Formats: sequence, structure tokens, C-alpha cells
Amino acid sequence: MLRKSFLLVISLLLIASFALGACAPAQPAAPAQPESPAQPESPAQPSTSGESAAPAGDEDVTIRWRTRPDNQEEINVYSNISQELDSKLDGMVLVYEPGGTEGSNYQDQLRTEVAAGTAPDVFWIPGTDIADFAERGLILNISELAAQTEGFDVDAFYPGPMYHLTYNPTNAQSGANSGALWGLPRDVSTFALYLNLDLIAEAGAPDPRELAANGEWDWDAFLDVAQKTHALGSDIYGYGANAWWGPYGVWLNAAGGGFFTADRNACGLDSAASLAGLEFQRSLYTEYGVAVPYGEDSEPPFRAGKVAMFQNGRWATPGIRTVEFEWDVVELPKGPSGSQGNWLFWGAYVINAKTANPEQAWALVQALTTAETQGKVAALGANIPSRVGQEAFDAFLTFTPPANNQAFLNGLADNPATEGPLWTGSWPQFDQIMGPAVQAVLTGSRSVEDFGATICEEANKVFTP
Repeated sequence: MLRKSFLLVISLLLIASFALGACAPAQPAAPAQPESPAQPESPAQPSTSGESAAPAGDEDVTIRWRTRPDNQEEINVYSNISQELDSKLDGMVLVYEPGGTEGSNYQDQLRTEVAAGTAPDVFWIPGTDIADFAERGLILNISELAAQTEGFDVDAFYPGPMYHLTYNPTNAQSGANSGALWGLPRDVSTFALYLNLDLIAEAGAPDPRELAANGEWDWDAFLDVAQKTHALGSDIYGYGANAWWGPYGVWLNAAGGGFFTADRNACGLDSAASLAGLEFQRSLYTEYGVAVPYGEDSEPPFRAGKVAMFQNGRWATPGIRTVEFEWDVVELPKGPSGSQGNWLFWGAYVINAKTANPEQAWALVQALTTAETQGKVAALGANIPSRVGQEAFDAFLTFTPPANNQAFLNGLADNPATEGPLWTGSWPQFDQIMGPAVQAVLTGSRSVEDFGATICEEANKVFTP
């Protein structure tokens, strides 16, 4: 009966949670369409032209591709996938290149390499950056290639990511007939808390999984577990998260705030709810001292057995599977809004606008996003498949450890805010303004009050008038 109940929940989830994120005030999946959309600098269409010519005759072409792995174990996952696909795809030799880890430097490097003609043919980018890469003319609009592909269907993937991947800024339309397709989604994920169950038991703290099952997993309960585990020693931390927009954004979301206004046309960081979420997170670092110092990578100390609760996405699972202590995951605690404040994370495989081999690159993108390939990657722990289908969800629960995979799906069922680009502004610029300002608050060098008084005056400059 539990299995059937779960299947019913997931079926309802596909209808309610991914219908373009319309009910998620912090980060809705379908942003308001601009009255006068910005024109791409040079919308890139499929072409056989490029900075270098493709080899003549029947000689195999080399197709380079890149992702942004979280750790060595995830690098191994994609290296293995590349080797498998290399033996199946005719006419090409695949070369996988792992990129940098979490942070905007990965995207910045790609922008520079595309301009210089040295970028890979295919690369993964976060959902937040789709608009920027598309409007700069850095990635191909592959709608024509897709239209010529028998059996291809944009509806095979979650509608939230596909809204953005088919959004055409020249006509402000989205969907199969918009005339735009910027890539295909690799995966989806939500945050969870990776738990060191040995530390929690040693501290005599309640098991967060039991608290969640009883509907008692909220910010107060979270702080209680963090304080009790930190009391084990000055080198033991109750909580750890890395320094980028995803981890700190959940506290704003869970308080009822977020980065933007509901229409995504202006900054929302100065709302009372957003500031309340930031204040609570700040207290973890400056008042209670239970968190790994902000700015430090929290994964190594967690894997070394020094952190009780580590906040990260499904992509961290391959690395966590190597630890020697007992571990599992639990969904994020619910905040004052009654929500976890979670994200629907996604990213897409896109094609370099300057590739000399667009047809082969498109073939690779399709191969990387088949149900079979996504199932293999998910089985290795790195993601949740981006294809809509009961079979994918059913299989996901068997990809253990962790034992409590349901925690990730509970995050999906909690109306998470869909990660998305700003078609009416510049996400990279917004992030560049927001990130350092938040870091100053969380490290104690700036007050929440000062942050709220000035942040949106600066951040609103990145939006299109």
C-alpha cells in the first residue's frame, strides 16, 4: 500500500509541482514574458561552419563534452558513460572533460572559451544560465535539428525546464512551436540533508528522519540537532553548506521570501520574509556557531566524519557513498512558510555555437538524455532522471544507498522553486551582486538590516527597463 500511495503522490506531483512553478513565489518556472523582449546578439542556428573544418570522408570526428562534477566519484560516473556511448555512436570519438566544481567560474570559463573558439562541442550549464548563453549567441538554437529528428518530443521532459529551453526571446513564446530549443535537460534534483547517523546517535540527538516522518522536522528541531551534535567538540559541526546561491536561497524561500518578486521582474531580497530567512541562517554561523564557517567547502569535513548534517543535492551521492560511517538523507526542515524552501534544480546539455560538427553534437546530446543513459547515471547516484515517466520514479527508489531516497522525492512534492534564468534581466550580474553581499552577512561583517536597506537598489540595475 505504501508503494501505491507513493505512486499516486508522484502522479499528482507531475501535475501540480512542475506546471511551470506558477505557485512558487521565489523562483517560478514560467517567468512573466517581457513586452519588448531583448533580441539575441546573434541567435546561433545549426550550421556546418565553424572555427575548424570537420574531417573529410568517413573519418571519425572528435566530439568533446564537459560537465561540472561535484567530486571525483561523479567524474568517474560521466567518464564511464562517455566510454559506453563512444562504442555506440558511429562517426565520432568522444572525449569527456570534467569542469570545475560549484560556482560561477565554470560558466565564466565557458563563455571565454566559446568566444576564443576553444570550448567543447557539447557542455552542461545550469538552468539559471540558459538565457545568458542563448542571448549572447554562445549556444546553438537546435530547433531545426530537433524538427528533423524522428520521434523527438519536448514533452518527454519535465515542463519546468522545457519552458526555459524552448523560450524564444525574439517572439516571447515558449513550447514546441516557439522556434527555439537551446538544449535538453540532463537531470533534476532537490536538496536534502546528508546525515552522519553515528554523530547524531553519539550526541543523543533525535533522528531527523523520525522527526520528518512525524511532521516535526522544522527549523527549531533542526537547530536542536545541530547544537547537540556541535557540543561533541569544537571541531564537530552540526551543519554544513557550500557558498553559492542554492544553499542560502532555501532559507529565504522557506521563510516565504526569495530572490525576486513574484513576476521575476525585480529584486525581492529586501522583503521581510527574505530578511527573516537570512537572519536565521546568519545565526547558525555567528550566534550559535554550529555551522562549518561560511566559504569553506563543507563536503570534505562531512566525509571525514566531522559534520552531522550536510546540505547538498543528489549529485553529491557518489562521493558520500565512499564514507565509512553510517549515513542517510532527510528532507530539508520546514520553515515559517510551512515549506522546505527547496529548489527544483536542473541543468542542460547545450551545443557550442561554434562547433564544426552540429549533427554529431546533437546526436550526443540525445544519447546523453535517453532513458537508458539517465537510468545508468541515476543508478550510480548522481541525479534524478529528467524524463517524465512512472518507470523512472519507480526505479529511482531502488538506487541505494541512501536508504531514504524518498527524501529527495518529498522535496519534489513540496512545490520547490524551479531554478530558472532571467529572460528580463541578467542572472550572472544579479548573482555577482547578491553573492558577496550575502557572504558578508553570513560571515558577520555586515548586518541584515544594512543588507536589506541597500541590496535591491543595486540588484535592480540588472533588470531590463
